Amino acid sequence: MSEQEDNGLAEFFVAGVEPADVPQFFPLFAAKPLIGAMIALFRGGDDEVMVRLMVLREIGLRAEAPEWSPRELQSHFAFINQSKLNTVLGRLREHELLLWDNERHLYRLSSAGRMVLSALSSLLNFNTEQDGEFLAAQIAAGAAVGKLSPEALAHLLARLAELEEEFSQAVTSGSEFRLREAQTRLEAVQKWMDKANEVMRDLATEGLDDTTWKLSQQIGQRQSKLMRMSSVFQRELAEISRQQVHLSHGGLSSSELAAWLKQRTVDELVELAAGQLTLTPETTFILPDVMVDNTEEFVARDLPNRRVSAMPAPSEVEYVDDIALDPPYQLAALVRLLSGLDEPLTLADGIVGGGFSDASYRLSLLSFLGEQNVDPELAPLAHLPLRLCWDENFELQHIGRDEIAAMSGGHIEPQQEKNT
Repeated sequence: MSEQEDNGLAEFFVAGVEPADVPQFFPLFAAKPLIGAMIALFRGGDDEVMVRLMVLREIGLRAEAPEWSPRELQSHFAFINQSKLNTVLGRLREHELLLWDNERHLYRLSSAGRMVLSALSSLLNFNTEQDGEFLAAQIAAGAAVGKLSPEALAHLLARLAELEEEFSQAVTSGSEFRLREAQTRLEAVQKWMDKANEVMRDLATEGLDDTTWKLSQQIGQRQSKLMRMSSVFQRELAEISRQQVHLSHGGLSSSELAAWLKQRTVDELVELAAGQLTLTPETTFILPDVMVDNTEEFVARDLPNRRVSAMPAPSEVEYVDDIALDPPYQLAALVRLLSGLDEPLTLADGIVGGGFSDASYRLSLLSFLGEQNVDPELAPLAHLPLRLCWDENFELQHIGRDEIAAMSGGHIEPQQEKNT
């Protein structure tokens, strides 16, 4: 590195840091000649770069006769201005992309120039939508010659992470069109992922260093997550299909209508919407909170004698903690009926009357007979010396009155005093 270049690069760093001491620059410094060739090839305006690339590619494509005489170049590039062609050839020679043989007066492509063209041709075979295929091809090529770059694996891993995020966003959006687009994208991704898997399996059998092995494991995990997205897409699309609205008896769905509208041009959409849409002006206030504050200040300043309404004073209210409630009339009537009972009373005569709800309530009250720990309102009933007995045959007795058709047989009888 020249002293001028060293000083120019040092301007990018803080004081006290030498560019040669930065580890991230080591591989770039080692490839300085090749990087310089690429800089020379791509420096300048777009038109100049395009002409240089075209000339260099044409020179490199003649495989059967890789050496060119000046006359052959002039004839082959007759459509280029002669002075401009000489300028391009001179720049390529200056930066050693083209080599000139003084003895035989022939041009030929240098090793650096052929490497640049080879990398460029690989890149041009893929479009921006095939970036994953390009990365997989780089890994396969590196593995074939035994020079697998961890950087290539890292780029592939990063691309898989980006795809996973894109697919997750498509699922989160709930849009049928985004889901179908992501599903199609996943099918295309599957092809080059299979190729990458084959390469990774072959490399695993040959042995990998720690860094490459770690990256390979992470790539495998990412690919597994992407493969599971296929079932996620199908599940989400099935859910959307169940929620589709059919607009006619012929089975036209809202999704089909939306897809048809997406295929229409802007002019066609304008024609369809003509006379069908109504525009309603919406009042929009700028900074409404500020306007409210200004309004309050205006009212307080300019209307000093405004009438002020006040709420009347609260009335005196007597607060009570407990309100005595009368017990249900069914309870009081049942206590009066059973008080002083000295002979058995059939269950039907004791509870039936007034309707089904009254009879049900009286029957539930009989369960408290003989209980000790009861509420005060139930104490008069619970302390009666009575008990409820059910018939042993469990047969239903016909009642036929007061909403009771039949009920289990039983009777209420006085408790026998125990001999002491």
